[in-house]
Amino acid sequence: MESSNGDVKAYISAVIFDLDGTLLSTEQVTRDILKDFLAIFGKVQDKEKEKKRLGMANKEAAIAIVNDYELPLTPEQFTIEIMPMYHGLWQQAKALPGVNRLMKHLRKHGVPFSLASNSITKNIDAKISHHEGWKENFATILGIDQVKSGKPSPDMFLEAANRMSVDPANCLVIEDSLVGVKAGKAAGMKVVAVPSLQVESHLYSIADSILHSLLEIQPQLWGLPKFGDWVDNTLPIEPIRITGLFSNGLLLEYEDGGWSALPDQVWGLYIGWVKFDEQKVSKGVISVGWDLKCCDSKRKIQACTVEGNDETINDSKMQILLVGYLRRSCHVGNMLENLEILEEDILAARASLNLPAFSYNSLNAFLQGDSVEDSFTALNDNH
Repeated sequence: MESSNGDVKAYISAVIFDLDGTLLSTEQVTRDILKDFLAIFGKVQDKEKEKKRLGMANKEAAIAIVNDYELPLTPEQFTIEIMPMYHGLWQQAKALPGVNRLMKHLRKHGVPFSLASNSITKNIDAKISHHEGWKENFATILGIDQVKSGKPSPDMFLEAANRMSVDPANCLVIEDSLVGVKAGKAAGMKVVAVPSLQVESHLYSIADSILHSLLEIQPQLWGLPKFGDWVDNTLPIEPIRITGLFSNGLLLEYEDGGWSALPDQVWGLYIGWVKFDEQKVSKGVISVGWDLKCCDSKRKIQACTVEGNDETINDSKMQILLVGYLRRSCHVGNMLENLEILEEDILAARASLNLPAFSYNSLNAFLQGDSVEDSFTALNDNH
């Protein structure tokens, strides 16, 4: 949640994005690579150690990994052997929730935005080349090989501001790692944190704002033009698929890669299409959050059909297509647990899912098993 009173926090004239875990799900699609690589040497990945490396530059991370796991390699050898494994998966990384919407909004209103990443420039180019228009729309792209020191040093952000001819005090940094947040604050900039590890969000208190995803960002709080794409209290989003076994509306088992396949930044109340037994399709409200009662926090997903026939969700395989985000999710603060589905949410879903912005193209693709991303892009390019 960005502001408790709705006051403008700063007059921002430029935005600087991090890349991995902020714009792209690269960390999501590559998260098992290190585990598999360590297994070759009989080592077991330590999740706590890896959390501390989030956002770290490749060189420093390689040194730490070799030392932490006592690998019989030099950091240079480790990098040479493991990097090709990453290259093969980068093209599978997708834009995280709200990213394309925000970049399109900034471009429309002439607000310059840059990219500043602890990756080297060559790897940045490889990651963003699969996303049409991205490279051309950044005012500047900075990799760690273009500055004296990477994050948490402020060098990269200060250089980005300099290239855009903008005072650092008028720059807004958007980051997913604590390393990047520290760099942004050291540069004297405002910082929005969208943690890649949502259960670690309590560590980001130095940020000016902490969000679950960029679907929540309210540009007007930073002196930027307000979004105009809400349809009443619902926002059309790039479709997100969820498939699994449900009981009483609660997801028990997630398919297609397990729980880790869903980015941490997917949180809140959504509307969408619920498909049972590969045929029957219903309108639904879906609450996505976390089960914090477990010793090891995991995702909690609750689905409710607007027709009130939730008995069909009992012990059945179900596919869900999230196509809209409910505004109420933006005003509850940085909580992690599921939001309770209220009658007002059901009414919103019932009304919105009759509108073209949420239904026809994506629903047809969903029914036919085709790509829903392409249908969403085509639909919104026409609005």
